[in-house]
Amino acid sequence: MKKCIIVILLVLCMVVAGCANTTDKPAASEAATVNKITAEEAKARLDNETGIILVDVRTEDEYNVEHIPDAVLLPLDNIADDAEAMIPAKEAIYFVYCRSGNRSATASAQLVEMGYENIYDLGGIKDWPYEKISGQ
Repeated sequence: MKKCIIVILLVLCMVVAGCANTTDKPAASEAATVNKITAEEAKARLDNETGIILVDVRTEDEYNVEHIPDAVLLPLDNIADDAEAMIPAKEAIYFVYCRSGNRSATASAQLVEMGYENIYDLGGIKDWPYEKISGQ
């Protein structure tokens, strides 16, 4: 009787192991995440690297008042509809900012969910001590 129970348990273990997820999806620890970056770190990288894209997720009116030079305007409310057209390279490096850091956190999480791989939440322009420009 003990041998029979052991055999049944072994068969059940093999069935359960055979049903394990074996897809090629990355483990949660390997999946893209939102990275935080300070203004100082961002400025140093912008000065020394090419290809980094600044994304301003505020409204157009806020952007026109002042923004970081060369930033792309992609308002938070438009990310789901416009991100793939405006920032199509999902493997590029993006620094996302807003006014205070709330919208940039939300936008960064949305972009990661959409498959963008290198998203850095820069926080708010209010904490950007470097050059800012007005207008479009």
